[in-house]
Amino acid sequence: MSADVDIFQRRERVKKPGWRKALPWLVGAAVVIAVAVVIAVKYANTGESLETPLSTVAADDRSKVPKTAKLDPEARRVARDFINTAVARKNLRAAYPLAGPMIRQGQTLEEWMTGNIAVIPYPVDAIDYAPMKIDFSYPREAQIEVALLPKDSAKGVKSQLFIASLVKNKQGQWQVNSWVPRTSIPVPSGSENNGGG
Repeated sequence: MSADVDIFQRRERVKKPGWRKALPWLVGAAVVIAVAVVIAVKYANTGESLETPLSTVAADDRSKVPKTAKLDPEARRVARDFINTAVARKNLRAAYPLAGPMIRQGQTLEEWMTGNIAVIPYPVDAIDYAPMKIDFSYPREAQIEVALLPKDSAKGVKSQLFIASLVKNKQGQWQVNSWVPRTSIPVPSGSENNGGG
């Protein structure tokens, strides 16, 4: 220290800007928050580790596709009988056990007998030939495509291609679980009635 500065003499205070006064407090608060976050993440997490198995039993791999199998002749017979009954709207009592849960949609036999069923009808008496193509076949399920081709004499009846899925129920009996047309209904372009003109 120089001799001309008296350490005991009162000096004027140097005014610091406000942010410089608050800076140590802000840094301290940031450190406290960071420490609290680290402690909370490391020690306060009450969730279980994702590495802990939920079960000690090995899970079945359901992503595997079952081995293909030749279409069961019984499944073919069920599909034919379903077309001759439910699709034709004839002998609906015999058609009821042939329909799977997706087609029945919870209907009782009494409700089914009204003919208001989730099966697209077709005039089966007009069929000349109905070739079938197997899309896939497994031991408990299959999907087939059936072309309903009318006789030449059947006026106004058009051929139609349907997709039928068949499933084997718990009792081991085949049922038709869906019956949908393979073709879609054409959507008309603009016209006077729907804003096109």
